[in-house]
Amino acid sequence: MQEREITHLIEDVRVGKLPRRNFILQMVSLGLTAPMASMMLMHAGVAQAQTAPTYKPTKRGGGGALKVLWWQGATLLQPHFANGTKDQEGSRIFYEPLAVWDNDGNLVPILAAEIPTKANGGLSADGKSVTWKLKKGVTWHDGQPFTADDCIFTWEYAKDPATTAVTMGIYKDVKVEKVDSHTIKVTFAKPTPFWATAFVAAEGMIIPKHLFAPYIGDKSRDAPTNLKPVGTGPYKFVDFKPGDMVRGEINNNYHMANRPFFDSIEMKGGGDATSAARAVLQTGEYDYAWNLQVEDEVLKRMEAGGKGKVHIIPSGDIEFIQLNFTDPFTEVEGERASIKSKHFAFTDPAVRQAMSLLADRKSIQEFIYGRTGVATGNFVNNPPRFRSPNTTWEFNIDKANAVLETAGWKKGSDGVREKGGKKMKFVLQTSVNSIRQKEQAVLKQACQKAGVDLELKSVTAAVFFSSDVANPDTYGKFWADMQMYTTTMTQPDAERFMDQYTSWEISSKANKWQGRNMCRWSSPDFDKAYRAAEGELDPVKRAALYISMNDMVIKANAVIPLISRPRVRGANLKLVSTLSGWDLDFSTLQNWYREA
Repeated sequence: MQEREITHLIEDVRVGKLPRRNFILQMVSLGLTAPMASMMLMHAGVAQAQTAPTYKPTKRGGGGALKVLWWQGATLLQPHFANGTKDQEGSRIFYEPLAVWDNDGNLVPILAAEIPTKANGGLSADGKSVTWKLKKGVTWHDGQPFTADDCIFTWEYAKDPATTAVTMGIYKDVKVEKVDSHTIKVTFAKPTPFWATAFVAAEGMIIPKHLFAPYIGDKSRDAPTNLKPVGTGPYKFVDFKPGDMVRGEINNNYHMANRPFFDSIEMKGGGDATSAARAVLQTGEYDYAWNLQVEDEVLKRMEAGGKGKVHIIPSGDIEFIQLNFTDPFTEVEGERASIKSKHFAFTDPAVRQAMSLLADRKSIQEFIYGRTGVATGNFVNNPPRFRSPNTTWEFNIDKANAVLETAGWKKGSDGVREKGGKKMKFVLQTSVNSIRQKEQAVLKQACQKAGVDLELKSVTAAVFFSSDVANPDTYGKFWADMQMYTTTMTQPDAERFMDQYTSWEISSKANKWQGRNMCRWSSPDFDKAYRAAEGELDPVKRAALYISMNDMVIKANAVIPLISRPRVRGANLKLVSTLSGWDLDFSTLQNWYREA
């Protein structure tokens, strides 16, 4: 279909001649995804479909306590230091972005008065700027007004290298200007097809200038508000015990009518996914449970109790293994896993290939995940537009043995392969979780048959996913040979997802291990393709670039994808929660309520 025909179809949607859904279906038939088709309509200024369920409560409060379980407890409540989803979610109770993503890939305004489009003057014709109009009358929890100055400050704060914010990659290359007290303009250095990054979704939460200004740069970690948030969200801070409990109370001055429904929120951390599932699905003790990485057969038995239901939401999340390209056990200039060091085995392509061949993805899917995961050989799995058709995966112990033998890794008297005096003994670390320990066992069994000795290390989730710079066992430091976890895709686009393999995101002591590239693999070709995709306005060409990036990572066996994971959550049968596969669970927390 020619560009002119698509333009005519968009106009038909605008004037009501063509249903929005029919347009999206036509675009999907051409190879686009529903979120990308929605983005095309949004760019053209066509009103978004209202996909969220009708909000029924007619007054604010009165709903009692909302009790939720995040078995990986939040360790801090500063969104720009949030290295893991648990900390982003804990922060999201109190802080808000300008807009969030719904499950259809549409932007929904939160602190923005409207979503920028070409029709309303928010999007420039050249793709180099976006103008946001802010909602008026919003106040911070301490009563101070929310204005454009807070957005400008958040940008300045996050882009300052001395702040060492995990969101620096989003804000450092844009310019943000104040147009008036409630309007800002974000300018890009080049045409930017996916402009909804700064101030949007998980990494777009805005912090108050009047409280954080004294703590910008190298003083950033000293701010008392890092642990006692003052935001604009539906709940105000009450108490926080890192790794255990976050408590909030209703914000009676919240900027949305009749919201929130609940009088308070308790976000309980710790424990494990199985006990969290039981507390919601079987006993009904809690209203909601996050990330139920539990064997599917166990979930089905719990659902039979009749107290709760499992919600499976398609997403781009991926359970995978990282291979460390650096030496995690030897210090170079005072730094373990320094980029100046090399891993004795994983710098050998043959070893990386063999490790991929030893991953029994099929068994992991069939006997562990069931309906909650699909075996994959791709790092990018959703939206389908970005999914590569060029990769394959196989489980083949004999082939792995042959690859290692040919590469000179010979079995010793103990059955463990070695080369140059170095034995193939690797530490595989992950978080404490029944599914992950079963995955580790599957991997260890296959590796033993190939002469690879895996030492299995399990770290408490609150520690493993912590941003604590003093803790040696965080996944950000990655002081092990291999590690396994799920990385989440927080927008219906591959840009932010694929920056995890850019050279400028390598995790190091210099950036306090806040870089997103933990395996420390890098490629000039990958960097070049990434930069090209950032400015490619043709959606087909842009998708092809991300597919090529996926193929580079997979061909190099820099990582070993295991399971494409939809988001699996548990909820009380009476809880109404609007969930998105492209944003945080709490992205629309203000809309949650309990039916009578």
